[in-house]
Amino acid sequence: MTTRQLLLPLLLDVVPTIQQTAALALGRLANYNDDLAEAVVKGDILPQLVYSLAEQNRFYKKAAAFVLRAVGKHSPQLAQAIVDCGALDTLVICLEDFDPGVKEAAAWALGYIARHNAELSQAVVDAGAVPLLVLCIQEPEIALKRIAASALSDIAKHSPELAQTVVDAGAVAHLAQMILNPDAKLKHQVLSALSQVAKHSVDLAEMVVEAEIFPVVLTCLKDKDEYVKKNACTLIREIAKHTPELSQLVVNAGGAAAVIDCIGSCKGNTRLPGIMMLGYVAAHSENLAMAVIISKGVPQLSVCLSEEPEDHIKAAAAWALGQIGRHTPEHARAVAVTNTLPVLLSLYMSTESSEDLQVKFWQ
Repeated sequence: MTTRQLLLPLLLDVVPTIQQTAALALGRLANYNDDLAEAVVKGDILPQLVYSLAEQNRFYKKAAAFVLRAVGKHSPQLAQAIVDCGALDTLVICLEDFDPGVKEAAAWALGYIARHNAELSQAVVDAGAVPLLVLCIQEPEIALKRIAASALSDIAKHSPELAQTVVDAGAVAHLAQMILNPDAKLKHQVLSALSQVAKHSVDLAEMVVEAEIFPVVLTCLKDKDEYVKKNACTLIREIAKHTPELSQLVVNAGGAAAVIDCIGSCKGNTRLPGIMMLGYVAAHSENLAMAVIISKGVPQLSVCLSEEPEDHIKAAAAWALGQIGRHTPEHARAVAVTNTLPVLLSLYMSTESSEDLQVKFWQ
């Protein structure tokens, strides 16, 4: 017997607990891999789930939203199948439910649909999800705040237009207020969402800055959680990269020195956005490159170049050092005196270095 033949009668059972258990079983199957998720779609189970999502109690709603999330996470095609069966409108209605668990399950499903591409994200926006997700991040439940912030991040990441939708709903001010929340997982999502808005354009980056994220975001660079550090560096990078003025604002707030300290306190990929941020700042002007030098950025980048085993991190450090040293003889001397040039040469000559790493020496 097929999944549909086994579980669809149970979804239609008159006993609510049987319906809920059947939906939960479907969700776990769909969550396991894309083949099982596709079997759920082909079994014509989604329309019944969507219908019941609007009619049933909170326990069933959570289970049904879990199935939709489990199906939608695997691929754009499977997420599109959820959109095609009319699930978005019902999920958005669930964002207004009195039960925080139902809101959380709906926000999770919407975020998983939106993360795939701009078209699916736009469908979530068109269904009216964004203003309700902004209300969800203001709710007292930490788990709901996390998932709603994550969904806003997934919507904003695809294009300036979608990020603008998140801004227009008033999300940035509320997200900025949560930067100092003690919950590390919430901070991950908040910093990620602000980064996804800021990355697209100067105007959007300025809107994030205007929410007064400096200097409070710099405290996240000293957080004991590595993901908080990384996401904070990413946010600062996405702001600094756009213009000399935004980079100068970051430097004036103490951002360059704080990022350099952060790079020194962590290893591996956590360092990468901070390394790139220093490169972007230094690339803008002689004065900004000198600010990185004065903050002792060159010795720290040299340490990254020597210490890090991964070629892509070495390549980023080499690129950042190049952005610092290229302006004047004084800038070049600041790089040379750290004994970085022999390390650069040996990496360039090494047969084990990747092509990308070798290319960075000429950029």
